[in-house]
Amino acid sequence: MTRRRVLCLSGSLRRISANTAVLEAARQLAPDTLELELYAGLGSLPLFNPDDEVEPLPATVQALRSAVGRSDALLIACPEYAHGVPGAFKNLLDWLVGSLEFPGRPVALLNTSGRGSFHAQAALREILGTMSAALLESACMTVPLAGTGCEVGAILGNQARCAELRGVLAALAAELSIA
Repeated sequence: MTRRRVLCLSGSLRRISANTAVLEAARQLAPDTLELELYAGLGSLPLFNPDDEVEPLPATVQALRSAVGRSDALLIACPEYAHGVPGAFKNLLDWLVGSLEFPGRPVALLNTSGRGSFHAQAALREILGTMSAALLESACMTVPLAGTGCEVGAILGNQARCAELRGVLAALAAELSIA
């Protein structure tokens, strides 16, 4: 059995974030065929400047690109701020635009807003399409969670949320077994 590596990217810098919590819950619920790794360097990336996209890259950028390169897919959970993708997460994506590791990378999206965080999701889909991501529609899902104060234990204690996440992970595993 080949385990597929999935890099989980949270678009939130909050200490207690529904987006980070859902990715951590997914990591704990992942089937044996998937190995989920949560990226923790969002807040340490320098502001993107094309003038700085030369060798040697900043160490944090190189670590991000290496993590993407080691993965078989990305699982992204990103909040919406002011009807858009948060600046810190857009900065992360900007550092990946010129990378050799990103184009063609399979990507699944989790939306944790039950109130319809559709502006950021639409913008994120547009950005990822421009970056040549392979969006895995069958593994994209809205998992409605409380926005603030949502913790991993609350997600894992909710059978409906666990079933939804297992469904996303099963779809992701199926997509990756085809690739």
